[in-house]
Amino acid sequence: MDIEQIFKNLPNNVDMSKLGNFEATIVFALSGDGGGDWQVNIADGKVTTAKATVEKPTAKVAMTASDYKDMMSGKLNPVQAFMGGKVRVEGDLNAVMKLQGLFKM
Repeated sequence: MDIEQIFKNLPNNVDMSKLGNFEATIVFALSGDGGGDWQVNIADGKVTTAKATVEKPTAKVAMTASDYKDMMSGKLNPVQAFMGGKVRVEGDLNAVMKLQGLFKM
């Protein structure tokens, strides 16, 4: 599955029971082959994605596109990737941690 398909499928994989009143805009800045900037918007009980960035996101996550694919497929543990320096987060780290638990992957 390519990066675009992963982001397009994210809204279909939300565990709505965990969403609650959580609201955030997380930008994923993916480098390397297949990379680009993607945003995940969570507001009003809905999750949407777009190939774009915003000026002041809740958080920005920077990593390689290949590591993102591995993380989304379960091959790469998100916490280990962060601790190992493969993932850099600017902004609200708690929002990124909550985002991780919202999806049924």
